[in-house]
Amino acid sequence: MAHRVGIVRVHLEEDAGKSLHEGFPDSETATYVDFNRSGVPLIEIVTAPDLRSPADAAECFSRLRAILVALDVNDGNMEEGSLRCDANVSVRPAGATVFGVKAEVKNVNSFRYLQRALEFEIERQTAIVRSGGRVVQETRLWDSGEGCTVSMRSKEEAHDYRYFPEPDLPPLTISPRMLAAAREAMPELPEARRQRFITEYALPEADAAMLSQAAETARFFEDAAAASGDARTTANWIVGDLQRALKERGLEISQSPISPARLGGLVRLVVAGAVSGPVAKQVFEWMCEGSDAADEIVRRERLGRIDDAAAIDAAVASVLREHAKVVAEYRAGRTKTFGFLVGQAMKATGGKANPELVNAALKKALG
Repeated sequence: MAHRVGIVRVHLEEDAGKSLHEGFPDSETATYVDFNRSGVPLIEIVTAPDLRSPADAAECFSRLRAILVALDVNDGNMEEGSLRCDANVSVRPAGATVFGVKAEVKNVNSFRYLQRALEFEIERQTAIVRSGGRVVQETRLWDSGEGCTVSMRSKEEAHDYRYFPEPDLPPLTISPRMLAAAREAMPELPEARRQRFITEYALPEADAAMLSQAAETARFFEDAAAASGDARTTANWIVGDLQRALKERGLEISQSPISPARLGGLVRLVVAGAVSGPVAKQVFEWMCEGSDAADEIVRRERLGRIDDAAAIDAAVASVLREHAKVVAEYRAGRTKTFGFLVGQAMKATGGKANPELVNAALKKALG
């Protein structure tokens, strides 16, 4: 169930230099200092302690990332450090109202690692409390190789965090006029887009969530749906075959080898029944390797659906002769073998036969 997560504050920080204690020939005797990111401003968004599970935390982080990318204030590249998560974790006995001592898991760079880090940290702190120990306020790091958090530094008191206002920056007052202008300039956010996809295109919630998360994917879907005239079938092709093809090639949807218009053209043929499912899959693969439209490929390769009753009857008769044993089993009451015979008849026609006519012809021939 979705719930609201409060924002305590959004503040600007300045990246500091960092000490490097390993990775150099003389690391045992010397420490290096990296100033490459010194002075680079960064924004920290601090949420209220409203999350109660690692899965919820990962989902919250994912949705926050989608909003920042949609607003074009962040590219969302977590591997390169454009976005990271520092998660504070505390446990308390059931029924207690006061939060326990927190430990911070710093610089987590993926949703999966965040969930795993929090699951581990909850177990670690719970074991300490149940054994009568005391959780130490500290900063920890997630070790993905070992699957655990490790201590980075201790922060025993609140003042160790060294938060203080910048005296040379006067307070910024946001007027109602500025706020109204900002709201007016806001693009459609992922959550609003997801709801619109569900109501406007009658998409299942899972498909709507996947297609609405990123603006480029949403644009691709809507353009392809406009070209095909069938949003749900278009969504199925994008979520399934197109995503698989992109993953295999290591591409983003902006680099798709098939444009929205070309995919829409293929879906239009499928919806019209001009090609069968297996043929459409083959045409899709050819489209990924070239620039021809779906109807051009179907015409050139003579892949149009076979509706000729005589040709289908001939294919069915051939299948029944080749699989006399299966036919006997069907007539003896093993009706599940009917699906096998349908598959063989479709195979005999190169997947081009009208499935409804194949079914009808088989039932008639089998008596």
